Amino acid sequence: MPYFFETKRLILRTMQAEDVEDITLIWGDAQVMKYSGGSSTKEQVSRSIESYQRLYEEKGYSTYTVLLKENSRIIGVCGFNPSNNENEIELIYHFNPNYWGKGYATEAASACVKDVKDRKPAIKKIKAAVDPNNPSSSKVLSKIGMTAKGTKWFDDTQQEELYYELE
Repeated sequence: MPYFFETKRLILRTMQAEDVEDITLIWGDAQVMKYSGGSSTKEQVSRSIESYQRLYEEKGYSTYTVLLKENSRIIGVCGFNPSNNENEIELIYHFNPNYWGKGYATEAASACVKDVKDRKPAIKKIKAAVDPNNPSSSKVLSKIGMTAKGTKWFDDTQQEELYYELE
């Protein structure tokens, strides 16, 4: 049985293999992934889904599939990646462009933070990084109470990015 939690407009649940087509529409979209290392193939998305399923089984948190309550349509992904430090995690979110500007990323990110804080008290810090050319993503982090801590070099994106924390 997949783990799930809800907001007023959204359902967030552990990723399932059958989500691959819809998530590929998100992670495979060059516009969505422009600031996150580029788009992924369906095979890469399938491996990511398997990895996030294992992460949830091992750690009790993950990146989740985001569905609209009104029609169960998959509109995005939101949740966490592990960090080198067991007490820290990284918040990520990506949404189908048809659903940008409607507050879904903020709603989902806020719900993920609340869920992990309620269920995983050992997590002491939530981190996030944003490409400086993506101000919309910075707004989401500010709205959910994360604090900008400056810039930091990230090897995976090969650039300086805005760095945020929530403790």
